[in-house]
Amino acid sequence: MVQDTESHDPGVVLDTASYGVAVVGCGYWGINYLRVLSELGDVAAVTACDRDPVRLKAVGERFKDVATSTDLEEVLASPSIDAVVICTPAGSHYEVAKRCLEAGKHLLIEKPITTRAVEAEELIELADAMDLTLAVSHTFLYNPGIEKVKSYVTNGDLGTMYYMYSRRTNLGPIRHDVNALWDLAPHDISIFNHLLEAQPTWVSAVGQTVLRETNEDFGFVSIGYQNGVVAHIHVSWADPNKVREIVVVGSNQRVVFDDIKTLEQVRVYEKGVAPHLSEHPTYGEFRFSIRDGDIISPKIEISEPLKNQCRDFLESIASGRPPRSDGRTGLQVVQVMEAIDRSIELSGTPVPVGVMTPVHSKAG
Repeated sequence: MVQDTESHDPGVVLDTASYGVAVVGCGYWGINYLRVLSELGDVAAVTACDRDPVRLKAVGERFKDVATSTDLEEVLASPSIDAVVICTPAGSHYEVAKRCLEAGKHLLIEKPITTRAVEAEELIELADAMDLTLAVSHTFLYNPGIEKVKSYVTNGDLGTMYYMYSRRTNLGPIRHDVNALWDLAPHDISIFNHLLEAQPTWVSAVGQTVLRETNEDFGFVSIGYQNGVVAHIHVSWADPNKVREIVVVGSNQRVVFDDIKTLEQVRVYEKGVAPHLSEHPTYGEFRFSIRDGDIISPKIEISEPLKNQCRDFLESIASGRPPRSDGRTGLQVVQVMEAIDRSIELSGTPVPVGVMTPVHSKAG
């Protein structure tokens, strides 16, 4: 038992067992996981698995203590490996994840968990049957800035929530395995679901291919929740401006999260607008009351979201509790993405979430 004193909750000391962890897929995110896992005291050994021997050679040169293998079955057969992190292309997640779970390995999968809801459901059932931890990498749920935004939503300071919107745009990088919506929108869907602690009931989406003949390069998505809140998402990898912004608008406050900013990542605008009625209103007396107030930049504890997520995953294995972003969290996002695919096929027609499966998924 190794004691990890570097908890994501300051002042809390957690006991977590020491595990062997393999990272399958050593591209951009795989390298990040190798770095983070190598820095955590509750990881006994790290193994990198990739089919590309050239890439593995580079991994070995950078991480001297990381074992390497090109054979997934060899990795899964090793009794010293307790958990696997999957960083392969989205279309391969289901097959790789199923093999890992059947081999008795706890699992953390890069988003999306799968490209079809029925496959995500199967993985959840298999993990439950095997008594294994299944986590999905929605890293913004471990971002201190997003947690600060959520605190304003849950403590009532925001007032009545009116709507939310997000912009996630840049000039590239362009993926070939998924479209821009599957690549980028899951971040914002997971954030909105987390803020509201709810799943959308409907979506309406449009997208377009402008850089090539297949895979949408940008999209606009509206999603509606049962409480009447509507959220809007704009994603693009063909935009000249890099934007990573979440805005939550309420009757008392407007809260903005800007992931690009290193300082003042969250700003709270204590401004609001609400209907105002006199005691005995007549026609023409109905008007709006606009309240102006301060702009606040709250203090946010600095910590790396990916490292917070890896700790949560390992602590979940040790304690048996579900991780913050578990298989069901991942399933909910995929259900929304399937509805987005279907709505795009129908030129923006609203589609219920979790009811209709798309004719053709745009991921994988």
